[in-house]
Amino acid sequence: MIERDQVVRRDNAMFIEREVASEIERALEYQAAVALIGPRQVGKTTVAMQIGSRRDSLYLDLEDERDRAQLREPHLLLEANRHRLVILDEIYRAPEIFLTLRGIIDKGRGEGFRTGRFLILGSASLDLLRQSGETLAGRIAYIDMTPLTATEIPNELAGMEKHWLRGGFPDSFLANSNGLSFEWRKNLIRTYLERDVPLFGFNIPSETLERLWTMLAHRHGGILNASDLAQSLSISTHSVGRYVDLLVDLLLVRRLRPFHANVGKRLVKSPKVYVRDSGLIHALLEIETIEQLSGHPGLGMSWEGFVIESLASVLPWRSHVFFYRTRVGAEIDLVIEHGDGSLWAIEIKRSLVPKIDRGFHVAREDIEPARSFVVHAGDDRFPLTAEIEAIGLTELMRELAVRS
Repeated sequence: MIERDQVVRRDNAMFIEREVASEIERALEYQAAVALIGPRQVGKTTVAMQIGSRRDSLYLDLEDERDRAQLREPHLLLEANRHRLVILDEIYRAPEIFLTLRGIIDKGRGEGFRTGRFLILGSASLDLLRQSGETLAGRIAYIDMTPLTATEIPNELAGMEKHWLRGGFPDSFLANSNGLSFEWRKNLIRTYLERDVPLFGFNIPSETLERLWTMLAHRHGGILNASDLAQSLSISTHSVGRYVDLLVDLLLVRRLRPFHANVGKRLVKSPKVYVRDSGLIHALLEIETIEQLSGHPGLGMSWEGFVIESLASVLPWRSHVFFYRTRVGAEIDLVIEHGDGSLWAIEIKRSLVPKIDRGFHVAREDIEPARSFVVHAGDDRFPLTAEIEAIGLTELMRELAVRS
């Protein structure tokens, strides 16, 4: 069953189904611990509380001093609640608890308490994957929670353009106006820079990180050039690498790796960089309305990033995403490598009547994908050639989800 993420607009209550809820429910049936990982304000707590409301559960917010105080003797509290689902929110505030969880899970297996013990929430990949990966191997399932996707938004809220402009953070998407949405996103950026980055132990001047994040927004969809960024910021290339790593770990930036194939050609080897949420890139670029976006030079790259994140959100963990580019210009915007090794080639166009560039044809000959698509701005599906289909974003997302 898909649960509802209760995001309330000021003018009336609105419930948006979050597809990740059913995945969490399934994971709790076969694993002792489930880690739900996603950026701040994406709706993790709401979904977790709704799952907990249907079970006998205990919720602890580890950013709350009173809840952290209950874990001063974690064995006592958790053993006393061994029959309940324990939800631990913002686990990075108490990383030492992972060893305790391991002991409790192993003891519980001997007593018949094998699954559905803990639901762990975290706002970054670095804390959960580094801590729990070492401690809870074989005892935990990881689930990524993204901002709202195109297939989750009800038809009555329509608006692919609204979703693209405002991004997928629920409070941003459901704001009463573009102005309020824009203000919410600017505040979220400020919160990350001034509060969250220091909490994770990084001593980075907020002004420097904001400038880097903004520069990445301007270079959205381009090849990551750390030397150029370092020169512009008057910092070392090593520091740029560390700062980009941090934004990636906080699930705010994606490094899209190049696809390497033995094709006898010189290939681009550096990754592309994207700001993962389209609403955040528009806030960083000071784009508040669809009219401003329509006239902005970053229009095409913004749409490309929006499509890539949307498609990646429905892929299973065993699938991987890349781009393909040769030194002479043969290029595929997105290469999806499925778990069975088959490849899908995706070209992305912000047009209702997409045209295929010669470079896409050449690149297809290089990697020989099983299927090829051009994602366009409309909903129609039609053949462009015998081997290439034009398709709308939501339809391709559904096709990928069914295949997965």
